[in-house]
Amino acid sequence: MAEISLPLKKRGVAPLIPGVLLTASVALCTAWLSTLSVVASWGLGALTLAIVGGILLGNTVYGRLHIHCDAGVQFAKQKLLRIGIVLFGFRLTFQQVLDVGISGVVTDVLTLSSTFLLACWLGIRWLKMDARTVWLIGAGSSICGAAAVLATGPVVKAEAAKIAVAVATVVLFGTAAIFLYPLIWHLAAPLLPGLTLHAFGIYTGSTLHEVAQVVAAGHAVGAEAENAAVIAKMLRVMMLAPFLMGLGEYVRRCMPQTTGIKTPVTFPWFALAFIAVALFNSLHLVPAHAIAVINQIDNVLLAMAMAALGLTTYLSQLKQAGLRPLLLGLLLFIWLVIGGGAINFCVGALVN
Repeated sequence: MAEISLPLKKRGVAPLIPGVLLTASVALCTAWLSTLSVVASWGLGALTLAIVGGILLGNTVYGRLHIHCDAGVQFAKQKLLRIGIVLFGFRLTFQQVLDVGISGVVTDVLTLSSTFLLACWLGIRWLKMDARTVWLIGAGSSICGAAAVLATGPVVKAEAAKIAVAVATVVLFGTAAIFLYPLIWHLAAPLLPGLTLHAFGIYTGSTLHEVAQVVAAGHAVGAEAENAAVIAKMLRVMMLAPFLMGLGEYVRRCMPQTTGIKTPVTFPWFALAFIAVALFNSLHLVPAHAIAVINQIDNVLLAMAMAALGLTTYLSQLKQAGLRPLLLGLLLFIWLVIGGGAINFCVGALVN
């Protein structure tokens, strides 16, 4: 998740309040809606409803509120999401992390590398797109959505317009996957008796774009799927740093005119913090009632982050992007669903 434009200590807390209250309002309203029997029958959880509510507001009334709320919305989208993911570790134990194991790591590596290489081939060779736009969309699709796009932008010296197009593209298809993956589970489970919630969670975490989207899709399927999905996704997120180092070296060698000042690679420390919290939780030092309170707080933080993600998903950006970036994003999305599923199946068969 990208950093807000100015450090918090320089901006103060006051500018954050309107946006934080807005995302909290959306989160609480959608949490209430998710308890209604009619809405529950649709299979939509609170997190999914939060991002849908955010998208509806973001493309209607939010334009008039943007100037007052953007700082707080960005704070919820970036900082609160990271805090929510770290606190999610209190739902897990070291054994659950180990259960993802080598198969999860291999699956993530194969999915990441195949998706990015496919993006380069399709985008540059077939669609004749600008290389930087292709790299941005490829990074977002193969690693962690908008966060990977924003981290890759400085490495490849991409213009702001190309970054915006790539972010809009990966958010669009990642959001669509929130609804598609629970449907895939309900269709596939009866046809594949050996498919477990744990295995489907690894599939979700290794193929879906955003951390927030992984949480929402896994949550809609079940707690076991959600836990496995988040662990698999965190392993994938930790691959961002070595990926950027490799891509940066390629850009410096093959496109020397873009060298300039070297951009430092930021490691996603929140992913390590998530693992550390899960390990600490395995010691069972925190009372069960305290864990329950932490989980409730975590649910609110994650729902606020979902609402913020929806509020900043603008359909107008997709219109400006044109057909080719959307087509590339669609093809990569199809590959992640089908090809990623094949990778998960093959790795699972070989390891197990």
